[in-house]
Amino acid sequence: MKRFTSEREENTTDQLWLLEHLPVYTQGQAGKSTHVLDAKSIPVVQSDRGGQVTYHGPGQLVAYVLMDIRRRNMGVRTLVCKLEQLLINVLNHYHISAESRCEAPGVYVSGKKIASIGLRVKNGCTYHGIALNVSMDLTPFSGINPCGYKALEMTQMSHFIPEITTEIVSQQFLLEFLTMFGYNTHAFIH
Repeated sequence: MKRFTSEREENTTDQLWLLEHLPVYTQGQAGKSTHVLDAKSIPVVQSDRGGQVTYHGPGQLVAYVLMDIRRRNMGVRTLVCKLEQLLINVLNHYHISAESRCEAPGVYVSGKKIASIGLRVKNGCTYHGIALNVSMDLTPFSGINPCGYKALEMTQMSHFIPEITTEIVSQQFLLEFLTMFGYNTHAFIH
C-alpha cells in the first residue's frame, strides 16, 4: 500500500484491495499501548493509519482503499462518511440495521461495533481502509480496548446470518463500492 501510494502518478488508477488477515492487532499512528490489555500470542503491529488498536483475523473482510481523493475533490471526513454509508448499505442488503456515530467512526448494530475505519492520507491519496466483521472469532477483541474504547462490544454478521462468508460479502461490498464512488466496473474487476 505504501509503495503503491508513494509511486502513484497523476493518472494512476485507484485500487481497492479486498482480503483477510492472519490474526494480528494493529496499533494506529497515535495509538496508546495502554489499549492493548493482553495480546497473548497475537502479534501487535505498529501501523501508520489513523485510529487506535484493532484486531484483524480470518472471517473479517478488510478493504484497503487506495484512492486519490484530491483528484475527486473529496476531503478525508467526506470519504469516512461515504465508507460508513457504504458499510451500512452492505449490511442493509442483508437486512441488518446499522448506523454510524459522529463521536466514534465506524459502523454499529444495536450499540455494538461491526466495522472499523482507519485511513492514512499522503499527498492527497488514501491507503488502509475498513474492517467488517463477517464470521470470525471475536475473542481476541477482549485483549484490547477496541478503537480505544474501554469495554466496547463487538459483533459480526454471522450473529444475524449464520451461513454468511467473507467471499459472499466481498462481492456485495465491491458492488456497493463501485456504485458509491461512481467507478467503471471494468476499472476494478480483473
